[in-house]
Amino acid sequence: MFKHNLLVSYRNFLRYKSAFFINLIGLSSGLACTLLIYLWVTDEMSVDKFHQLDDRLYQVMLHHEESGTLNTQEDTQAILAEALEQEVPEIEIGLQATPSFWFGKMPVTANEKTIKATGKFAGKEFFEIFSFPLIDGDAKNVLQNPQSIALSEQLAVSLFGDVGKAIGQMVEWQILTFKQDLVVTGVFKDLPANTTEDFDFILPFEIFSNILGEGKHWGNYNALTYVVLTEGTDVEQLNKKLAPFIKEKAPKSNVTPFVRKYSDKYLYSKYENGVQAGGRIEYIRLFSIVSIFILFIACINFMNLSTAKASRRTKEIGVKKAIGARRQTLIWQYLEEAFLMTFISIVCALALVILLLPQFNQITGKQISLEFSTELITILLVIQIFTGFVSGSYPALYLSGIKAVAILKGKVRNSLSELWIRKGLVVFQFALSVLLITSVLVVAKQIEFIQNKNIGYDKENLILFLNEGNLTENEEAFIGQLRNTPGVVNAGRTSHTILNGGNYTTGVHWEGENPEVQTRFGNMPVSYNFIETLGVEIIEGRSFSKDLSTDNTKLIVNEEAVRVMGMTDPIGKSITLWGDEVQIIGVAKNFNFNSLHQPITPMFFKLENENLLNILVRIQPGQEKATIGRVEALYKEYNTDFDFNYTFLDQEYAVQYAAEERVAVLSKYFGGIAIIISCLGIFGLAAFTAEKRSKEIGVRKALGASNSNIVRLLSVDFNQMIGLAILIALPLSYFLLKSWLDEFAYHIDLEIWYFLMAGLAALIIAWLTVGLQTFKAAKANPVKSLRSE
Repeated sequence: MFKHNLLVSYRNFLRYKSAFFINLIGLSSGLACTLLIYLWVTDEMSVDKFHQLDDRLYQVMLHHEESGTLNTQEDTQAILAEALEQEVPEIEIGLQATPSFWFGKMPVTANEKTIKATGKFAGKEFFEIFSFPLIDGDAKNVLQNPQSIALSEQLAVSLFGDVGKAIGQMVEWQILTFKQDLVVTGVFKDLPANTTEDFDFILPFEIFSNILGEGKHWGNYNALTYVVLTEGTDVEQLNKKLAPFIKEKAPKSNVTPFVRKYSDKYLYSKYENGVQAGGRIEYIRLFSIVSIFILFIACINFMNLSTAKASRRTKEIGVKKAIGARRQTLIWQYLEEAFLMTFISIVCALALVILLLPQFNQITGKQISLEFSTELITILLVIQIFTGFVSGSYPALYLSGIKAVAILKGKVRNSLSELWIRKGLVVFQFALSVLLITSVLVVAKQIEFIQNKNIGYDKENLILFLNEGNLTENEEAFIGQLRNTPGVVNAGRTSHTILNGGNYTTGVHWEGENPEVQTRFGNMPVSYNFIETLGVEIIEGRSFSKDLSTDNTKLIVNEEAVRVMGMTDPIGKSITLWGDEVQIIGVAKNFNFNSLHQPITPMFFKLENENLLNILVRIQPGQEKATIGRVEALYKEYNTDFDFNYTFLDQEYAVQYAAEERVAVLSKYFGGIAIIISCLGIFGLAAFTAEKRSKEIGVRKALGASNSNIVRLLSVDFNQMIGLAILIALPLSYFLLKSWLDEFAYHIDLEIWYFLMAGLAALIIAWLTVGLQTFKAAKANPVKSLRSE
């Protein structure tokens, strides 16, 4: 019987080629999208999960109580890890480290060869806690010596030609005026793709502690803290225990520590008023839902086309029932047909995935490969069973339920319920398509808004590079020559990252301050001309001036700082910074020195003349290439052995929103595919409707009906269904998109024309799809359809 059903299915595929190819294209496209999203979701879910201590590895986070709300950050005090390990029994190991982006690429020299690489500082137990395999060296001893360094495999090969030659070799490392000879004690494998870490070498945290000097205290947040919990620790109870820990050390502190699983930081990075509120996990949920939607749309096409062509197979059903076929047998026949269709579609979908995977990786920034693991095969079987049942169940139940007597008498009629179900499915699938069109439009507008928003300074034509090598010994001379270089508008220095928040402090106090509320201030040390180079507007007072030698005891604050301090006339007012009295000489217009996901916070500029990590240069528009060439030549005069590496600030700004950019691109592709699949279904239904009413069309044309009348007659039902789909989809899309936009501190307003445009686009696409088929039917010669009468 199974063989017979396969043969019947094969013959039906050959007989109804148009329906077969519409179903094949729709199901294959839907399944390919589902598989691509599955591979992406699997890769996203695997990030940072490979560490052997994953179940006990946590990161310490801090809730800052600021103006009645909780601001959650990962920056902690550099002395916190040691204190936790010593005083909290539930914490087995405490480790402090720095983010690699704080310092950019730093020069590492060996064998008269200098390479700029990304590094970080970390505690002695780093390689015991994190599972980054060592090719050479002992995990327990790699960072024990304060004069040691661990290199990545690639960096070791670049410096010494071979990994085996690296251990025991001397390396010179430098940052600003700090220069140190270190011995290579370990070489680790290059970092895997599914890690959030990004570094080429690791230095002992003790070196960073020496750089910090007196800045290592409970009021400064200059490290990340990781802990390994003891077996069986109740995390909820531990967080309750940790809540007063810092306040006991610093009574005036309004900071509450808690631990978060380290591997959760990639997916669950967002907090609102101290409560975890999503992160990248929202995109995983979004695209998982999109994949289900697309698969449902493809299944709906199969169901609709199968029931629509039922009239062609009624005689087959009638004969089988007349000779004794039971309904159960017929149900299994049509389910087998659906399973066969699904199997063929899965094979085609896999071929599509293999073909599209390189382009998909380029869009998503991933390194995904299609490996036929047990998990993937299981998923394919689940998809086969799910899709087969969903797409084949309704046609099987409908076709098998037709009575043999009615079939043989030619009295088969579409039931009211069948018509309503079919129309409901069309409305459902097109409503999903309208939802996707609206989403694509709004996401694209939000990304455009982010890229073009006035962030408080002009990010165009700014290049950023490290203050390193001999530059650190000749900073003033270099900057002076740099500013006189043709094509250079201005230049300045800062230790701030400009885009990633940088340093924060709670050491700012003022008259009238609420002692119960502690406020974090962004701390941006800068040189002369930096504010002017960045293009930040001074709206009150003045900027720093070389003509006034006392400006190193002055501050420039932003508007938000003035608001938080409750000052109406801030210029000339004195405040306390780290125990010293300083005077406010200027107020800077608010600008974003963080991601637009976060609101502007209070901050201040402080004048510094030494140990500023970054050099910022504004160049004249239209002369970028020539000017950068001159800057590089000047740089080489000071740093002969160093490569000149720079970045454009606007490009670094765009990197912050890479996830949103990728969401926008993927939304366009998946939204387009969903619309195409929906249109395929409507196209097929329109074709079957026209065929079913061919005699009616012939009679009407014989009686004088025009082509436009016929098109209008055949389109009216589809127009009603599409209109209803739009009415359902638009309010739903509004609520979903509003929820997504609320994740940004700054976002577009949802204007009515976004939804009207999406609805109109869906309507036009549907009209073109239906109109093409109905116009073809209207132009047909009525003689052919009436010949049998």
